[in-house]
Amino acid sequence: MKVVQILPDLEGGGVERGTLEVASALVQAGHQSLVISAGGQMVAELEADSSEHIQWDLGHKSLFTFRHIWALRRWLHEQKPDIIHVRSRLPGWVVYLAWQGLPAADRPGLVTTVHGLYSVSRYSAIMAKGERVIAVSETVKRYIAENYPATDMARVQVVFRGIEPERFPRGYQPDTQWLQQWRSDFPQLAGKKVITLPGRLTRLKGHHDLIDLIDALVSQGEPVHGLIVGGEDAKRKAYAEELYRTVAERGLEQHITFTGNRRDIREIYAVSDLVLSLSTKPESFGRTSLEALSLGVPLVGYDHGGVSEILAALFPAGRVPLKDSQALLQTVNQLLQQPQQPAENDRFLLQTMLSQTLAVYQELRP
Repeated sequence: MKVVQILPDLEGGGVERGTLEVASALVQAGHQSLVISAGGQMVAELEADSSEHIQWDLGHKSLFTFRHIWALRRWLHEQKPDIIHVRSRLPGWVVYLAWQGLPAADRPGLVTTVHGLYSVSRYSAIMAKGERVIAVSETVKRYIAENYPATDMARVQVVFRGIEPERFPRGYQPDTQWLQQWRSDFPQLAGKKVITLPGRLTRLKGHHDLIDLIDALVSQGEPVHGLIVGGEDAKRKAYAEELYRTVAERGLEQHITFTGNRRDIREIYAVSDLVLSLSTKPESFGRTSLEALSLGVPLVGYDHGGVSEILAALFPAGRVPLKDSQALLQTVNQLLQQPQQPAENDRFLLQTMLSQTLAVYQELRP
């Protein structure tokens, strides 16, 4: 089987990582794997794993991108792939129009993956037009059904994103060298119960809710420290300054730390007493929440979107109603006083995701 995956670029991110994971699974299963993108730092890794990369910018947001339709149609006619798998909206339109122009007998199987809860529009509707549509959660499947009612839901299959348990093993502890450096860099955490909120400094991540929570816990005399783990967004400097100012004005500088962007998130989760997911906009899946739970670290999150699905399966005690500050405080207090262990993650696994994705391909082109 010859499979082509198409996305805007391979610079990094969850969609890009998933593309490489599927490419690797295809090669290991004896199939031919090709990826079309504008390139990026992950190309070397892709090619080292025996997939072929074709540099073609089909994701540039311009009407001129549609000029590639005819060249792509010729390429598909020459290459004769069995499956073409699209993971983004603008490439989705280019591919769909090129694919439609082929004789029906020459068309490869068309797969789309809806990775996010996109703004509802005709532009976004392209992601529901695949012969098979992969939804990365039940939340995404409901989004498709509610917003694109013309979609044949029999073509939509939920394939949860997954992680490798060996990368986030239950009970993991950082090594001595890392711990020494961490204690040296953040001595203010000594003797405190650490509550961590991961995510870039953007308004939807719920940082103000974390500030309110820590303020309330400190006022109660609880020995807690809040960690905000994530870098500033270049386009939202004013929001970052707003957060720093709020912490200072409320006298919480000794109780809340901004770590900036970190690459050692696994270790930070492992030394946290509690991790939070406070996004005010529902997430399509919630990989960071899953990573913390996989380590055995309790997670408290707003009960919506993909995070709700993960919590329902692995840690129901951590669900709180959206923006309910009293329920958040009560739940966090209870879990700090009487810690509970999440269930083992046997559902959201990388190998399951890969086998189910390849099964979708096989169903279209047995």
